[in-house]
Order: sequence, then C-alpha cells, then structure tokens
Amino acid sequence: MILNGRKVTVAGLGRFGGGIAVARWLCEQGANVLVTDRSRADELTDSIKQLEGLPVEFRLGEHRIEDFASADLVVASPAIPPKNEYLQAARAAGVSITTEIRLFIERCPAPIIGVTGTKGKSTTTAMIGRILQTQFTTWVGGNIGKSLLPHLDQIKKEHLVVLELSSFMLEHLGESRWSPHVAVVTLISPDHLEWHGTLEAYVEAKKNLLKFQGPEDYVVLNEQDAMTRGLAREAKGKAIFYGTRNAKHFALKIPGIHNQLNAQGAFAAAGIFGIDWGAAQQALSDFAGLEHRLKLVHESGGVRFFDDSNATIPEAAIAALDSFPVKKVIQIVGGYDKGLPITVMCAELVKHAKAVLCIGTTGPKLADLLEQSPLEGAASVYRCHDLATAMKIARQIARDGDVVLLSPGFASYDQFVNFEKRGEEFERLAKR
Repeated sequence: MILNGRKVTVAGLGRFGGGIAVARWLCEQGANVLVTDRSRADELTDSIKQLEGLPVEFRLGEHRIEDFASADLVVASPAIPPKNEYLQAARAAGVSITTEIRLFIERCPAPIIGVTGTKGKSTTTAMIGRILQTQFTTWVGGNIGKSLLPHLDQIKKEHLVVLELSSFMLEHLGESRWSPHVAVVTLISPDHLEWHGTLEAYVEAKKNLLKFQGPEDYVVLNEQDAMTRGLAREAKGKAIFYGTRNAKHFALKIPGIHNQLNAQGAFAAAGIFGIDWGAAQQALSDFAGLEHRLKLVHESGGVRFFDDSNATIPEAAIAALDSFPVKKVIQIVGGYDKGLPITVMCAELVKHAKAVLCIGTTGPKLADLLEQSPLEGAASVYRCHDLATAMKIARQIARDGDVVLLSPGFASYDQFVNFEKRGEEFERLAKR
C-alpha cells in the first residue's frame, strides 16, 4: 500500500517504543495518522511527548469502532489479540490490518534471523547480534525493544538483521505467510495462555517462525528441550541442533547454565554465516547481560544482588536458582498468577535455596506450599507481601557469600506496571 495521503489508525501507543516509532514513520511516509489507546493521556505522557510536533491526532482513554472501520489501514499493537472486537470491525469493513514488525519485514532488504522462545530469546538475540557484528553490519530489533523502521533507508541487502519475535508478533505475522531465513527457537513452555487461549494455540503461534521456510532456509533448535526439538519434524529448512552437553563452553561474565545454552544457540545461528568459535568467544567475553535478566546490580558486604525480574514463569525462576551454589540463595518469588504449575519450582526452592521471600498475590499460596515440606534443612520461608518488606528481611538474614535474587517466577501485574518497574525497584532498594 502507498501510504502517502492514506488514513491510518495506530492502535496501541504504549510505553515501550513500538507505537511511537511506527507513528513517526507513518507521518514520514505522508500518512494521516490517528493514534488510539485505552490508557489516558496522563498515563502516556512520555510517549505523547515523543510525538510532539508531528501531525498526529490522538484518541486516548478509549477506542472507537469508527476509527477502525473508516481507516485505510490499521496498525495494531501485537499485544492486541487478532479477535479483538475493534480489529474484527476493521476486517468486516474491508480494512487491512498490519503491525509495526510486519511493516518492517515487508520492506527489509537484508536476510533476517528471527528468534523466539518462552525464555532466553532476548539474551540469545543480543548474543547473535554481538557475534555477527564481528564480520557483518548487523541490525538488532523487534521485541527486544527497538523498532528498526526508522533505519530502513540505512539497511542494505548485504547487511544482516536479527529480530526477537514474541508469540504475539508471530500470531499476527501468520497471515502474511512469512518466516525468516534463519529461525531460532530457544525453549517452549506454557505461557501467555490467557492471551492465546490454549497451549496448542501458543505453540502454533511459535511455529509461524519456521512454518513458511523453504529448503534453502535454516531452523536452529535447542536439543535439550523436548517440545523445541520436536519442531524439527515440521521444518522445511535445514535443522541445526544446539546444546551444552557435548559443546565447547564459552567463558561468560553472566552466570547460569541457561545462559551458556543461550550462547550455544547464538553461536549455532551465527555459524551459518561462517563465524568461528574463537570470534564468537571474543564477542561474548564482555557481554554483561540484559536488564532484568539475571544481572548483577549491587554488591555490599560480600552479598551480591541479582535482578532477574524477567523470570515470569516458574521454569525461569528455577534456572536462576540453579545458577548459584546450593543454600546460598535468598530468592524473592511471587506475583501475578497466570495459572501456571508451580509444584516443581516449590520443590527446587525448598531443596536449593537458603531462604524464600514470598511476595504478591501468589505469595500466601507459595508460602503454604513451601512450609509443607518435610525435608530436613528446607529453605526458610518468609511471608513478605511486598518487595520492600522482602528486601528488608533479605538484608537482615544475608551473610558474606550469599546471593539475594529477584527471580519471581510470576508476572508483575499485581503490584507493578511491568517486570521492568519491578526490577528497577529491586535495584533501587538494593543500593539504598
């Protein structure tokens, strides 16, 4: 579609950059842009400020059917489900619906490496970008937090693009029948079931990353996860497996066998483009990790504080716990209940943690389960309600050599706007 002069509705301005970037880009293409968001103007102050001076009309605090049904094009936030009533109204009126990432993909001249997974995708995406940058001009974006639309005129066909793609993005991309040249899947376990409806629907969205590949393409799969490994049966591209068991390990600054696994996946993807192990090691040697993903944020009196607020499923909380010596971790767990199974996480916490500090909506339920353990030497359990209380107790019980770990295993929506705000508050309290 030629966008000059077209009436375009951007559904979902948000706070993380995608809606802002696409609104700016559409204005540059000459489109008549209306931005609509359910959040009020006072909740989107920073986002609105970034669009100052542009010919953008705002509809905030509500959505209106006519804004969708009368547009030439709707650009939806990937967080809006395809069956949303406003998107359905647009379809019924014959209006095309797209997303920011699809607009980019349709216009990108360079080969794309797409990365998805329930956990590990952001770190793996960042690692792939670092490794490829040793030999190629490489662009990194997508769900990792940066829109590449503003850089389209700078991206050349000989460059490489690495995109982190969420299940939401992939759900919307399904109808475009597109898959990247290289598809990387890190791990698949139940998540976002309230959005997708079922585990089967969630997995189907993930499969869009490789469903439309051809024989000249590649799919890079974690061999240590059964669900991910099984995707090879449906792969049309060349399947490459990676793992930690028989691989030469990288020397990394960030802890955890799961991060070693992320590095192996990144190397497997970069190896398709001729990068050798030595170059990969050099690229990763000073990688300090991403924000809120098992990152050291403070150290005092021999106690280290790690922010792993992005651990929003039980499996991620277990992986973080296993990154440190047994009975040295004071772990903060709990938050918004997404209905995921927690029995295994509780068993691991009881056996391996020194203490467990329970917060949030799920805090009481977690504490009840943990306190039922008959195991001798079981982790001490504290009912803290909120993060500030948990940090106060953590400081009282922590000793030289201990780790205070925020790796909650749950989403943040009960007490924080998002996991980023939760992590920022943890770091503030740690440094206070």
